[in-house]
This record gives sequence, structure tokens and C-alpha cells, in this order.
Amino acid sequence: MKFVHIETSTKLRTLRGNHPPAHILCNKSIKVPPFFINSHQPSSNKPSPDSIMACSSFVKLSSSSSSSLSNQRLGSSPCLRPHRVSVVRAGSYTHELVKTAKTIASPGRGILAIDESNATCGKRLASIGLDNTEVNRQAYRQLLLTTPGLGEYISGSILFEETLYQSTTDGKKFVDCLKAENIVPGIKVDKGLVPLPGSNNESWCQGLDGLASRSAEYYKQGARFAKWRTVVSIPCGPSALAVKEAAWGLARYAAISQDNGLVPIVEPEILLDGDHPIERTLEVAERVWAEVFYYLAENNVVFEGILLKPSMVTPGAEHKEKATPETIANYTLTMLKRRVPPAVPGIMFLSGGQSEVEATLNLNAMNQSPNPWHVSFSYARALQNTVLKTWQGLPEKAEAAQMALLIRAKANSLAQLGRYSAEGESEEAKKGMFVKGYTY
Repeated sequence: MKFVHIETSTKLRTLRGNHPPAHILCNKSIKVPPFFINSHQPSSNKPSPDSIMACSSFVKLSSSSSSSLSNQRLGSSPCLRPHRVSVVRAGSYTHELVKTAKTIASPGRGILAIDESNATCGKRLASIGLDNTEVNRQAYRQLLLTTPGLGEYISGSILFEETLYQSTTDGKKFVDCLKAENIVPGIKVDKGLVPLPGSNNESWCQGLDGLASRSAEYYKQGARFAKWRTVVSIPCGPSALAVKEAAWGLARYAAISQDNGLVPIVEPEILLDGDHPIERTLEVAERVWAEVFYYLAENNVVFEGILLKPSMVTPGAEHKEKATPETIANYTLTMLKRRVPPAVPGIMFLSGGQSEVEATLNLNAMNQSPNPWHVSFSYARALQNTVLKTWQGLPEKAEAAQMALLIRAKANSLAQLGRYSAEGESEEAKKGMFVKGYTY
């Protein structure tokens, strides 16, 4: 099926099947691995022939769809019915949204996610013996956001609301620290997960109430993209209700974000929990993303102005057999090619409890051949774990901790370019970080 940027109910049925659902009401010696010393050559910014063809086809189809529909007599084909046609219209922020998304999805760069809630950040700090205070949270985030040279590998950083409004101890806004490194500031806008009544012990994500006004304020503060995370659990089904609720919530959030100048990161995380095989994950991922794109289209979301943050397609964390990076790459790219239109600028993967090295190896495997989209990372624990353990809350270790961040950022930069090698990686970086039932 060719994706057309003009949708009718019949067009969308091709993606979803014959029965679309009803609307939901609802100065130190530091040991570094070899890859960090050997600087990489940035890849060309020229688009691949495939992407040019995809884009040109998209434009031609978009410009001709209305006329082709009007030139055919309704009822002359079983594929055409008298449906109202809804066209995605350019809003006041559309040009800026597309530009922001392309900036974030730039070669050799990805996203540093430091949007953990205060409670989750407190757990991280507790692991190195620090109390969960605003001063300690600020000190840790200042360490991350003031790392010299970070912008070479990082294009965007997702912040928690507290961090968006904070400054360094010298009085420089964190937002300005990011801009100085050509890093786009982002903001977590959801209000967390709560139980979903009528489901199989599943969750739904809250935060739509007041989202428009909050988004407008975040834009004024300097944020230019947003993140909304909802989850899908395979051991719990997932139920049709949970999948629809996740998809509808993401679509409404995305539309509201774009209306207020923020590029929405669309993140339906398929949790690693479970002992299911990789084939089951693929099945669920295809179902979830079909539903998500159906509702994104229904809400007139501009696909060129969004980014995706999917889970990689892997076996459940408790499955008896581990998959190789090549297998994970094959299954993941298969799913994306079946469900994600090439109009989407970037796929920024979450790590989901994989070890730092695992997440980087899997990303590298996915970039061994050209893709229709920028395939990169949006990692939290897979960029921060070694950093936190190096720092230990000690000022004299701040420089070493920042070097640890640069090492991990460069590793993933190389992976985005398909040039990463795990040679020389530390044992700490190889430790898995999966936590059953993990919450942000």
C-alpha cells in the first residue's frame, strides 16, 4: 500500500483491516574504549535515492489524490464509498515543526532523555547514596547538561518540568546550556500511568487535561518538542481496550503538541516483561502501531512534524533464548517498514532496560543498510548508568562522569552511522538494567 497524506475511512481500512473501531470516548587519566579515540567522519547529509523517490512519490500522491477522487464516480468501485474527506492542513507552526524534527533527526546524533520524575530520579540518586532533594537533582542534571562537546552526538534532550525551569549554580538556564550546544530542548508532558478500568490489569496514560495551556507555556520557556509515554503489556494481553486507549491518547497529545509548536515524540512502549518469543512481540508491535497511525491520521497530525520512540522488537526479558543484534534488527525493521510511512523523519529508539552495550549493538545492527527514516536513539538509563556510578555525587569526579557520558554518546552516534564496535567496552556497560514492572 502506498501511504497518501490524505485520508478517508476506506483508505485507512487498508492499514487496519476491514473493521475500523469506533471513536473512544474517552585533568584526570581516564580509560576510554578505542572507538572514542578514533573520531568518526560524519556521514553525508545528502538523502539516499530511495528517500528521494519516497518523498517525491509522497508529494505526487498528495497533490493528485483530491483530483483523482473527484474524477471517479462514487459507487463505481467497491473500494470507494461516499465518505467525508479530511485533509491535513498546514498550521501556523508546521514549517517550524518540520525543521525541528529534521534537526533532531540529524546524522550521527540522537536524544538524551533525562525526564525521569522526581520520584524516579530519587531512586537513581539513592543508588549512589544521595538524598532525593532538589539541590541534588539539580547538581546531577547540571553535570549532564553542561558536558562540553555533548552537542556533537546529542541533538535533543527531554527534560522533566522541574529541569526546564532550572538554571546552573552560575545562573545560566539549562535551556540556554542546551541551545549553546545546538541541542533542542524537549519536555515530558504526560502525567504518568494509572490503572485502566475494565482492562486486564493494564494502564492508561493521563495528562490531556490542560495540556494545551501547559504546552504553550513550555514553548515560551524554550521547549521545542514533547514526549508522552504510554505502555502496552504483552503478559496482560494486551486487551483491545488498552491498545485503543494508548493509541487515542497518543494521537490527541500529538495534535495538541503540534498546535502549540512542539514536535511530539510518539511513544507506545511495549514492555520487556514476559517470557514470550520475539514473534509474539512482532505481532503485538504491528497491532499497536497500526492503531496509533490510524488515530494520528484521524486527528490530522502532520507526520513530517513528529518523531517516534518505539521499543525494539525483542523476546520477553524472561524468555529462555536471547536474540542476536542481527535478529532484533531484522524483526524491528520489518515491523517499522510495515507500519511507518516514510514521511516520518526519525525513529528514536528507547532502550527499555537493555544494557548500555546491548542497546548500542542493536542500534548499530539496524543501521547496516539505508532506512526510509533516520534510525537513532532516545536513551535514558543506557546513556546515564555509567555516568551516575562514576560521579557518586562527588564534585571531584564530575569531570570523569562527563567523560563517561561523552563515551556513551559517541558510541551511540557511531551506532546511528552503522560504525560501532563493542571492543574495549567496560563490564559495567554490559550489565543489563531490566526491572520488572519498571515505572518512570
